[in-house]
Amino acid sequence: MRAFLDKGARFLEIPLDIGPRALVALAALLLIPCYLAPLWNMTMFAPQYPGGLRLDIYSWKLEGGNGGQDVKEINLLNHYIGMRDLVAADFTEFQWMPFVVGGMGLLFLRAAAFGKTGNVVDVLVMYAYFSVFSLWSFAYKLYSYGHELAPTAAVKVASFMPPMFGRRQLANFEVYSYPGPASYALGAVPLVLLAAIWLAWRDGRTAPRGRAA
Repeated sequence: MRAFLDKGARFLEIPLDIGPRALVALAALLLIPCYLAPLWNMTMFAPQYPGGLRLDIYSWKLEGGNGGQDVKEINLLNHYIGMRDLVAADFTEFQWMPFVVGGMGLLFLRAAAFGKTGNVVDVLVMYAYFSVFSLWSFAYKLYSYGHELAPTAAVKVASFMPPMFGRRQLANFEVYSYPGPASYALGAVPLVLLAAIWLAWRDGRTAPRGRAA
């Protein structure tokens, strides 16, 4: 056990070479689409809406298709079944997510500039926690919107869960929900960090003993 812990400690102390540093810097750049592109897209089709109603979810705002008119139309439909309006003020994630992503980017750059392998492992663990929490928060938001229906609604429907990923039939609507470009970029971040850790491990194995120490 002691030998295993010592080996792990030596691995975490391996200095980052140019290759792993470049990969960690690339991981920081992959966070930028979070500010520019949608994280998620939901599109709803029905006979009366053959072109669909589109909702793009960014890290800091909601944006409807058709110049924003689709959000108003969705809220009008939600009113009939007792669902809360989709308003940015209800999404607390918009208040903290851009700052957390920016903070993660700064930590990535710090690891790239000054760090060792252990620093990359640390930011990977923090990023994994952030990712899992964000997905849980999104799923809970969808669940609450579909289950907290007003009892005085004009149209009574059973509680439901809008799809988080894929297609689902809700009444006469076909609802499609898929990650947006920003989510694909964010999903690539842990892969790039894992590649940096692997490259650092490989460099540590092939480097002279004095350098690896």
